[in-house]
Amino acid sequence: MLRPTIDFLLHDWLRVDALLDRPRFADHARETFAQVMDTCERIAREKYAPFNRLVDTEEPHVVSGSDGDKVILPQATHDAWKAYGESGMLSAAQDYDIGGMQLPYTVESAANAFFAKASVSIGSGLLTVGNANLLMAHGTEAQKRIFALNEFSGRWSGTMCLSEPQAGSSLSDVATRAVPDGDAFETDPLGPRYRLTGNKMWISAGEHELTENIIHLVLAKIPGPDGKLIPGTKGISLFIVPKKLVDTEGRLTGERNDVALAGLNHKCGWRGTTNTLLNFGEGRFKPGGRAGAVGYLVGRPGEGLRCMFHMMNEARIGVGMAATMLGYAGYEASLAYARQRPQGRPIAEGGKDATRPQVPIIEHADVRRMLLAQKAYSEGALALALYCARLVDEQHAGTPEASAEAALLLEVLTPIAKSFPSQWCLEANSLAIQVHGGYGYTRDFPVEQYWRDNRLNMIHEGTHGIQALDLLGRKVVMQGGAGLKLLATRINETIARAGHADGLAEHANQLGAAVQRLGAATKAAWATGVPEEALANATPYLQAFGHVVIAWIWLDVALAAREAATARREGEAVEARREGARAACRYFFAYELPLVDAWLGVVSTREAVCREMHDDWF
Repeated sequence: MLRPTIDFLLHDWLRVDALLDRPRFADHARETFAQVMDTCERIAREKYAPFNRLVDTEEPHVVSGSDGDKVILPQATHDAWKAYGESGMLSAAQDYDIGGMQLPYTVESAANAFFAKASVSIGSGLLTVGNANLLMAHGTEAQKRIFALNEFSGRWSGTMCLSEPQAGSSLSDVATRAVPDGDAFETDPLGPRYRLTGNKMWISAGEHELTENIIHLVLAKIPGPDGKLIPGTKGISLFIVPKKLVDTEGRLTGERNDVALAGLNHKCGWRGTTNTLLNFGEGRFKPGGRAGAVGYLVGRPGEGLRCMFHMMNEARIGVGMAATMLGYAGYEASLAYARQRPQGRPIAEGGKDATRPQVPIIEHADVRRMLLAQKAYSEGALALALYCARLVDEQHAGTPEASAEAALLLEVLTPIAKSFPSQWCLEANSLAIQVHGGYGYTRDFPVEQYWRDNRLNMIHEGTHGIQALDLLGRKVVMQGGAGLKLLATRINETIARAGHADGLAEHANQLGAAVQRLGAATKAAWATGVPEEALANATPYLQAFGHVVIAWIWLDVALAAREAATARREGEAVEARREGARAACRYFFAYELPLVDAWLGVVSTREAVCREMHDDWF
């Protein structure tokens, strides 16, 4: 089911074949894209999917050794990583001259969806690629050559180290310190050299034996002239901290950096992924005979958070795709179950007549409601993720005007691309359990694991509330609301086209009214100019915004399905695609879009009950 859906979205809706006219992608063809999809689908089917339950039950564990504590993972995880690395997907979007394929990011993102669906817990290269991409954007030539290129090849892997036990998501309160490393500060060819001390928490893939080295990107503060840390985010800088030290040719020196595993976090889901607490500079290892983890400055001092956002935004879209694919996996599983599970009899045919044969539960309207909801959430989220990926390609390979518009749209849509799937594809997983009935709560079926794996994603890479504050507090008001206006223009273009299409004109009118209410609520939220009043209801605003965006996506997809069916002779598959898209669109407009009014109601009135609630009233 996933492959035909992806093929339709890529070719009939997003028209990725048009990218072949761009010089960067001119060497490719539609057949190239299909070969990439075939390869990734096969690896996911053979190396990932059969072991999804295994990595959930055989969690990472620690073994102590002379070279420090080691994390042991199942052999299946090693085999999957090896197959993924050899596929070339780590460097798929990179230039030819550094070993890449110059593949459109839209195609890369679609291909990676197969791995997320097969086993999000085994994982692919999300953090490693994001780490390397950050270094390609902000690192020195030596840092790109030594660190980024070895990550793209799969020889090394990467992490992002932001949170700390006492700070969590409040990055302005990080306490990890970085001080110049004596004479090596200005002379090391890999960049200004510092010594770091501190602790980092919730570090995915922070310790393992999958690769010969792990490259940590670490946020830390450089003390001012008085020796004190600069408060707030302006004092944060970014550092490359390798697990094992390397020379200027990328060879391991044989010396272990002062980075120590302090423990593993044991989570509800994503159990196959190591999640760690790391200590930097605790003195267990002393590179060069001195305590402190060796780190190389990336960018300029005090600009660490600006640089890190390059990786954070990429990771947020990646988390959204992971949440989407977990929702899709549950949808496929519950659909298959509903088609073969007999229970009950049709009401129209005397549902209480026990002499009649039972029917598959998919024949019951309420089960179809739950399946339609899952389809609307997961396929709508997938379309949004691929639309955002298409914006990345436009940003990098389009005209200057198109590139600027794509960058602006991506800024506005990133919180939605992360938050909508994290919330509503989790709801899809809950519905998948419900379709299975009591069996859904057992480990005989995979849907309970999909739910557990997906529950992390509302927290992963910025909580739901943080995405809401980012959207209402920054994204929709930046540049005088330019991003929101551009998005409204794109939505109105779809509305104008749908207004002339049979069966879609009513949806077009409904969406137009919702866009107007969203704009009015945005102005009302900021009417007093008091951030506390505007942002108290940021989360309902995020939910309303997300539903308006997905309604737009579904309307546009339904138009594409209609046009595809008209453009060529309708076979059964094309007809089913069109009717399925129209039904999911109809469901979303009938059952989901009306929820927007309630959410925007509290936004528009700046409802104060949540911020005025007293602690002792609870």
